[in-house]
Amino acid sequence: MSNGEGIKRVALAFPLAVPHLTLTLRGITDYARRHAKWTFITSFPSVIGADQPGLLVRSLKDWPGDGVMALIATEADARAARELGLPVVNMTGVVRDAGLPRVMADQQTIGRLAAEHLLDRGLGRFAFYGFREVWYSKLRCQAFVRRVEQAGGQCSVYEQTARVNPRQPWHHYPAGLDRWLETLKPPVGLMAVHDYRARVVVDECDRLGLRVPDDVVLIGADNNQIVCEFCQPPLTSISRNDYQIGYQAAALLDRLMAGEQPPEQDILIPPGEVVARRSTDLVAFDDPHVTTAVRYVRRHVAEPFGVEALLKLVPVSRRQLEKRFKQFLGRTPHEYICHVRVGRAKQLLAGPEKMKIKDVAVACGFPDTQRFRIVFRRLVGTTPIDYRRSRRTNEPPSSITPSRTMGAECR
Repeated sequence: MSNGEGIKRVALAFPLAVPHLTLTLRGITDYARRHAKWTFITSFPSVIGADQPGLLVRSLKDWPGDGVMALIATEADARAARELGLPVVNMTGVVRDAGLPRVMADQQTIGRLAAEHLLDRGLGRFAFYGFREVWYSKLRCQAFVRRVEQAGGQCSVYEQTARVNPRQPWHHYPAGLDRWLETLKPPVGLMAVHDYRARVVVDECDRLGLRVPDDVVLIGADNNQIVCEFCQPPLTSISRNDYQIGYQAAALLDRLMAGEQPPEQDILIPPGEVVARRSTDLVAFDDPHVTTAVRYVRRHVAEPFGVEALLKLVPVSRRQLEKRFKQFLGRTPHEYICHVRVGRAKQLLAGPEKMKIKDVAVACGFPDTQRFRIVFRRLVGTTPIDYRRSRRTNEPPSSITPSRTMGAECR
C-alpha cells in the first residue's frame, strides 16, 4: 500500500555495508530520487548498536509495504519472497531459478573477459576456482572455459562448497584447494569466482611456494577495492557495474509496482572494465619476439608510438611480426596497440577522477582527441563520453534490455 501522497514503501533485503552493494544502493536511491517517491525499510539496529547483516526476506511476512529488492541466496529465500504477495526484484544469481524477476551482472561476460585478459598474457594453461552449488559461479566458469578452449587452451576446474562449517577451523577449509593448486603446472592463468576467493588463492600460493604472478597469473571478479588493493600482490579484477545493477533493478521494481508484468528473461547488466593490477603482470608467450613487443606496448601505453617502434626491438620483418601476433594474439601489432590503449582509456573513464577527454587521449598515447574517439568507438561501439556516462555513479545509466541470449536458463 502507498503511504501518503503516493509515497511507496520499499524494503531493501540485503546487507548495506558490503562494498559492492554500496554502489548498488546508490543506484537504487538515485533512481528513486529522480523518478519515484519511495521510503526505504532496511535492517533494524542490533542491541549493541551495530547493523544486522541485512533485512531477511522471511521477516517481511505480512509487512504492509509496496515492493522489495532482495538478494535471494537460497531456495528458502525464494519461497519466502514468492509468498509475500508483493513485487520482488532479485539482484543476485546465486539460485538458478528463484521464480522472481531478476536484474544481475552478465555473469558469462565476466567469465569471458577474464579468459581474454589471461589469454592476452600468452598463457596456454588455465584454471577456474569456483563454487559447486552457486549458479553465477557455474555461468562464469562455463564462459571462461568456453573462451579458453576456443583459443586452443586447456582448463582445469576446481569447485568447492560455498558454505563453511563454523565448527571447523578455518585453516582446514583450503585443504582441497591446496591439493588442486599443486596439480597445476606453472605458469597458469587462474580465475577465482570472486575477489574474496582470489585472496584465498594468493594466501595458499604463498604457503605452497607458488609465486603470483610468475607461477599463477590470478584474476578475480567484482573489483572489491579493499580486497584487491590490500592483497599482495594487488589483485586484478573485473568490475561488476554495481551502480547500474541497482539503478535498473529500481526501475524494474517501479514498473512492477505500477502493475506491469515482469519480463520473461533476466535483465543482464554488462560488467565494467578489467582493472589490471600486479597479479596478472606477466607476459609468457612461447615466441620471445612477441613477448618483447607485448611487454613494450604495455609499459609504454601512455607514449605515442606505432608498429615501427616494435620493429626496432625485434630482428624480424613487419610481415613476420604480424604473422606471429596473429598466431598468438589473434590481432596484428597495430590492432593490439589499439586494444591496449583503449583498455587503459576505459579504466580512466570509469575511474573516480573525471578527466577531460583530451587528457585521457594523451594518457593513452593517442596523437589527438579525434583519433582517440574514432578508435574507441570502433572497438567499444560507443563514444568515450557515452561510455563514461554509463559507468560513472553520478550520472543516470542508459536503459538495459532483457537478455536474448540467456533466456529462461538463468532465471
